[in-house]
Amino acid sequence: MGEFALFAAVGFLAQFIDGGLGMGYGIVSATALLTAGFAPAAVSASIHAAELFTTAVSGGAHLWHRNVDWRIFWRLTPAGMIGGATGTYLLTGFSGDVVRPYVVAYLGIMGVLILRRAIRWKKPRPVWAHSTGLYGLIGGFCDAIGGGGWGSIVTSTMLAEGGEPRYVIGSVNLAEFFLTFAISATFVGALVTGHWQTGGNLVDYLMPVAGLMAGGVIAAPVASYLAKSIPARRLTVAVGLIVLALTTYQGWLLFTQNAARS
Repeated sequence: MGEFALFAAVGFLAQFIDGGLGMGYGIVSATALLTAGFAPAAVSASIHAAELFTTAVSGGAHLWHRNVDWRIFWRLTPAGMIGGATGTYLLTGFSGDVVRPYVVAYLGIMGVLILRRAIRWKKPRPVWAHSTGLYGLIGGFCDAIGGGGWGSIVTSTMLAEGGEPRYVIGSVNLAEFFLTFAISATFVGALVTGHWQTGGNLVDYLMPVAGLMAGGVIAAPVASYLAKSIPARRLTVAVGLIVLALTTYQGWLLFTQNAARS
């Protein structure tokens, strides 16, 4: 029961950040699961199993609060599902650590650009150009490989371009449910066909998944209201700071891991 409560707290915090700022659930949850000793593929599978429920609640809440721009949603979703399924298939065959340094560097740049935009504030503008589909493709791929990163990559990029935080966050959160479904289905397919060997007992993952799911479902409605209520400039500053904080932490982990190997 203590393990369930611990992961429920992680899930609540992760979803509170993700639903209100458009990013963070996967990265926060992945950090906790990796610390607990889970393999990278098992981390991604566990997080996306929990996210089937948390993203459904979060996406529905954003719909309720009218935070969704359908032009953004329809450009993101199909591309994200393709990228997520591709990344999942590759992850189940080899380690995703190879691409992680590049993702961390990219997020650091995005965090700086977002804060720069908040300092030199201009009225938000629509960001539903053709490039939105490319963001979805890259974000879905990285989310599957690292167990998180969809919001960090897609939301941060679109906000750096000048998107309205409320509609960017809401649209990205709703699209994430369909991304999560695609990733989870690919994990199941890889397991059934023998492409993915978990290297452990699936029962060992039930308690962490249940905790992450329960905490995330509780936090989702509250977080979606924050995205609607917080002024756009303040929300942009918060997103920039959280991206830089997560990037710094992930960079430190990479540095210490490389130092230990050398």
